[in-house]
Amino acid sequence: MSKKPGRRRMGQNRMLWLLDALERDSRADAAIDALTGAVRALPLGRARDALHGRWLGHPLHPLMVQVPVGSWMSAAVLDLWPGRSREAGVLVGVGLAAAGPAALAGAVDWAELRRQQTRVGLVHAVANAAAVGLYGASLVSRVRGRSLAGRAYGFLGLTAVGVGGMLGGHLAYRQASGANHAEEVPHVVRTGWHRVGTVDEFPAGQPVRRAVDDVPVLVVRETGGTFHALAERCSHQAGPLSEGTVADGCVRCPWHGSVFRLSDGWNVRGPATAPQPAFDTRVLDGHVEIRLRVDGVGGTDEGDQDEDQGPRNGT
Repeated sequence: MSKKPGRRRMGQNRMLWLLDALERDSRADAAIDALTGAVRALPLGRARDALHGRWLGHPLHPLMVQVPVGSWMSAAVLDLWPGRSREAGVLVGVGLAAAGPAALAGAVDWAELRRQQTRVGLVHAVANAAAVGLYGASLVSRVRGRSLAGRAYGFLGLTAVGVGGMLGGHLAYRQASGANHAEEVPHVVRTGWHRVGTVDEFPAGQPVRRAVDDVPVLVVRETGGTFHALAERCSHQAGPLSEGTVADGCVRCPWHGSVFRLSDGWNVRGPATAPQPAFDTRVLDGHVEIRLRVDGVGGTDEGDQDEDQGPRNGT
């Protein structure tokens, strides 16, 4: 007998089943589209990349949420200690003050995610907004001398924070929303030179997709004959860079607009927070060969080259 759609699979954890169902639920998609459009339209300028965490090398939001979560957790501990309601109230206020910037950083990241991720992220945001509302009520109650109500609202707020944190963990670890999607490239590409095609297979200025050890690679030939090669899947959300646009020595991801420098893979503009793995290139006997650049962004590994490897970049 076939299993009815929607029923959880045999032995599947109920919480995971609910989260998987949330990823598939399309009822809030119209609201998600409106909200992501509004977030993208915010006049943040260069602050947008700062909020993404491009300067940090990974998303900023998980770091920023430590202040409100830590403050509210500490307030809950003090609320269990007789006579410490005033100090707990101060911590509730600190958490509320820090929640706004943390939420803004999370929003700019959320607006650049895939559909299934934005669905979970919306509920994550709703849970955290509920926590802010409850802690706001807690602070007002404390100011008015209603310490018992203040503590009750605080514990309810902490519960909402826990739900939001669980959903945030699902986003980060099960859905890989903030992970570097090109991180594995240096670990799966074999060392040494790999032939990817003849010179005439690469039209000048056009991104071309090739594969090395089953890893997609972007190859671009400049007008002057210089070749560049990067990991083809965008580090942000694994977008296909070979379908992007090449201009001013950079390639722009077609999915979310991250811009990478072709010469070394550096992420010139977010939302990507990690650079693309880069490859050294050379032309040998009319064929283009590439080799993973092992010493990081912007460098070459001349000491490891074979004597008969031929000129790099056709020079």
